[in-house]
Amino acid sequence: MAVDPVRAQYETYPYPARDPKDEAKRLITGSPSHLRELTHWLFAGRLSQERPFRVLVAGGGSGDALTMLAQQTADAGIDADIHYVDLSEATRKIAEARIAARGLTERVTFRTGSLLDAAEWGPFDYIDCCGVLHHLPVPQDGFRALAAALAPRGGMGVMVYGETGRTGVYETQAALRLLARDDEPPAKRVALAKRYLNALPASNRLVRNPLVRDHKTGGDAGLYDLLLHSTDRAYTVPQLEAEIAAAGLRTVTYIDPARYAPETYTREQDLRNRAAALAAGDRAALAEAMAGNMPVHIAYLTRADRAEDTVARIAPDAVPVFRDAETEAEFRAMPPGAPSLPVSIDGLDLALPLPRDAKTILDRIDGTSSLEQIRQDLPAASDWDRFHKSFTQLFAALNGFSQLFLTR
Repeated sequence: MAVDPVRAQYETYPYPARDPKDEAKRLITGSPSHLRELTHWLFAGRLSQERPFRVLVAGGGSGDALTMLAQQTADAGIDADIHYVDLSEATRKIAEARIAARGLTERVTFRTGSLLDAAEWGPFDYIDCCGVLHHLPVPQDGFRALAAALAPRGGMGVMVYGETGRTGVYETQAALRLLARDDEPPAKRVALAKRYLNALPASNRLVRNPLVRDHKTGGDAGLYDLLLHSTDRAYTVPQLEAEIAAAGLRTVTYIDPARYAPETYTREQDLRNRAAALAAGDRAALAEAMAGNMPVHIAYLTRADRAEDTVARIAPDAVPVFRDAETEAEFRAMPPGAPSLPVSIDGLDLALPLPRDAKTILDRIDGTSSLEQIRQDLPAASDWDRFHKSFTQLFAALNGFSQLFLTR
């Protein structure tokens, strides 16, 4: 019986490499599936508590998204029924140990198996699938399987590789296939890959790509996953949109949304006007081409037939919340009157314009006060229309890079 090379890889090199003892020191967070982020984009800022919030972490690996969701729902007092599935038993054991280290075992059901069977365990209010679909022989099978497991009013967070930011990766994969025999043990293949990387000249496209670092920072598991994986593809935005639509899904937003907005990259008014006239998917494709630095695509999705608006909107009763305590501390320390917000991401440096009263508003965001309460508490309270204009500009900058969300 032939051995599945993907499963064999993760039995040998669980990915990403994690030590459950580290749960006592920190919680790894990220996108997709940060609780405040997904609630803002998929559930209009509020999760129903009429029944447990059912979650599937599909292809959960060593448990980053799983642990984040389990801990954040517990901290928020949300009754969550979280299901984890992965094809590797070795990887699952690490995820189980991380959850046990946090005392969250009762919140999680673990399975060893394929995400293609997801519909058997559904329906789910939320599905996380991060870094998995692009490793399937037929990714559309995965998209369709997850769509079938999604509740009618549910949402999904996915991450797949982006083509424009992964220059050099696939040439290196092809070169290593020429050099390494299929029957060589994983450790020998890793050693060969390290020698190959050390021999590369400065002109090599992987050497020149600062956006891809897993072979440098991810240990042997990261190197194997990046350069020796047997099944691996990357997407442009149009290619990803085609997969999403074919599965009966639609894109709510890409993360970070400002990176997929052409106006982020140009002040030339005619270009901005032309971009504004495009459909949402075409705008994202244009931004991808302009930026040229997207090694992954993160997107929040719903079923295509979900009619209601899922995004939290600016309104008097909306409550703004920072992404986390670290983000809050950063903006608390921002000097008054700062004209712009500096952003540096994947080699791109931006200065996002801020309203003059940005600092005054930010200082009053406490996670419980509504926008109307914040407006009334300002030293020189303005009418709602004037405050709305100012907050909209501030929110566009911070929410555009996933630092500020709205709840209800």
